[in-house]
Amino acid sequence: MADDATRAARTDEATVRAARAGDQRAVDTLVAAYLPLVYNVVGRALQGHPDTDDVVQETMLRMLRGLGELREPARFRSWLVAIAMHQVRDRHRRRPPLADAVPEDVADPGADFADLTILQLGLSGQRREVAEATRWLDPDDRGLLALWWLEAAGQLDRDEVVAATGLDRAHVAVRIQRMKAQLETARAVVRALRATPRCLDLAALTAGWDGRPQPLWRKRLARHTRDCPRCGRAWSDLVAAERLLAGAALVPVPAGLFTGKLAVGAAGAAAAAGTTGAAATGTAGTVTAGLAPATGAGAGALAPAAGGGAAGLLAAKPVAALVALVVAAGVAVGVATHRDERRPATAPTAAASTVVPPTAAATTVGPTTAAPSPTAAPTSGPPAAPAGVRTAKKGVSTTPYPGAAGALADVSASWYLTWSTEGVGAPAGVEFVPTVWGAAEAAPDRLRRIPGGSGPLLGFNEPDLPAQANLTVEQALDLWPRLTATGRRLGSPAPATGADLAGGWLDRFLAGAKARGYRVDFVALHWYGSDFGPAAVDQLRRYVTAVHDRYGLPVWVTEYALVNFAGTPRYPTAEQQAAFARGSAAMLERLPFVERYAWFALSSRESGDTGLYGPDGTATAVGAAYREAGQG
Repeated sequence: MADDATRAARTDEATVRAARAGDQRAVDTLVAAYLPLVYNVVGRALQGHPDTDDVVQETMLRMLRGLGELREPARFRSWLVAIAMHQVRDRHRRRPPLADAVPEDVADPGADFADLTILQLGLSGQRREVAEATRWLDPDDRGLLALWWLEAAGQLDRDEVVAATGLDRAHVAVRIQRMKAQLETARAVVRALRATPRCLDLAALTAGWDGRPQPLWRKRLARHTRDCPRCGRAWSDLVAAERLLAGAALVPVPAGLFTGKLAVGAAGAAAAAGTTGAAATGTAGTVTAGLAPATGAGAGALAPAAGGGAAGLLAAKPVAALVALVVAAGVAVGVATHRDERRPATAPTAAASTVVPPTAAATTVGPTTAAPSPTAAPTSGPPAAPAGVRTAKKGVSTTPYPGAAGALADVSASWYLTWSTEGVGAPAGVEFVPTVWGAAEAAPDRLRRIPGGSGPLLGFNEPDLPAQANLTVEQALDLWPRLTATGRRLGSPAPATGADLAGGWLDRFLAGAKARGYRVDFVALHWYGSDFGPAAVDQLRRYVTAVHDRYGLPVWVTEYALVNFAGTPRYPTAEQQAAFARGSAAMLERLPFVERYAWFALSSRESGDTGLYGPDGTATAVGAAYREAGQG
């Protein structure tokens, strides 16, 4: 089932009733809230085929045209998903069989919906494997996959899945079990094919294969993985797909995808309905391109659209055509063209230096007091930058560089880390927390270099990634007694992803530590959001909360920011990053089980568009926001 944030984003029965009565805002809200859902149903069912946008267009047009005939507004979502699936099946009936299709009619496996899912949601590890494995399913199962994926993500419930298929509940359950078995087999195939160096027998088997995922080849390769001792390892440690997909976001709707298609298709449909341009404007005489703001997964999917609403997704002409269809169907809608200039809400910044006391659960850093405000004196120079907000939780990560000490003093952090056991000469009152980065740093002579004291110590850095600490759970557990011997308060290894997953790297490490009687005092984790809209703050909150709920330990967020690491790293605008810095800091201050958090990173030279200070030592827009953030 969906959580409260997702449930709140879904249009309720009252909104559907208002839309049926011709309320322009309610109609806008329906489109804004449900276009991402329809796009994900159709896109995954057709595996990103070029016809996807046409089928989505037809689904939305049919929704608006039939809205007045909907007898049970409470079942609007179920009704809309059933329309989408009907359009998918209709498309399959109208298109020629794949064997007779021209090459251009076959989706490029490198640019299909699985690829979009990986890129847009920044999937990695086993979540990425699940997305890649969907390419190998039988074509007849793709529609069911689309529905089950959304059910696992909390976007649909089983009753809605059953209604969309048109089958009885027992039959649907059997088909889902069969499809999940195929998906698990495909995950093992994906793993075996990605292993380096490749198994020689597997290389010989695939010598005549064209590289396209196909059910026949899935069966052949799966048979090999079961019989081959080396490739058989691909079946181990598979986390249940439902757990991996829980809470997964919707793939965002491409802002430019529907502009041309909807303009042509909807305008043509309006003309066929005999509606003139004047009639299309409705009783208000104008046409809207604006959408009411949405929250949750739907809002995140719409966030990248230029202008913040339908102006970025549907041009005025296609919206006019859609309205024309609604009028022709007997639902009068009057709307106005505009661009929504609203920006993501941000927490208020402090106008003067403020010290926020730590929560009861926070590790305290030493008393800090607000400096007395001197009497203002006339000055001809530029106004001084507002002093920041310092809290016991607020920190930052950095590597050594010439301006680090000055930036640490200015950013109002109470502590910092360097991913090593050596600090950067920070000003008084800013605590250095050393990190045992990997196996080499856990050597006895290296551990002896850690400055004396009884402060906290951070464990291995992203041991689940080959490019970072690259440790198996067993290797980390074997080294752990060396860290506990320091006597310091000890943080867990910080995995790159999946800290909340049953069977994930951190879950297995903490279970092993408990079995061996090893001490772990708090959980350290990293989080990077690929959703650049306002929903990112709540996504971080849910992740941190899920980690705490699973292990019952205090939490340190030792790296976080908004970055999409799929392919070449992509960053939000400075305004989006700054809004997230303010909102996330305020949220983390309010969570009693979060002891500390550290932004990535202090210098913009090392962190692209997440950096807080430029090469000249001046705070970036993000740096200014983080400096003043921290008011819970």
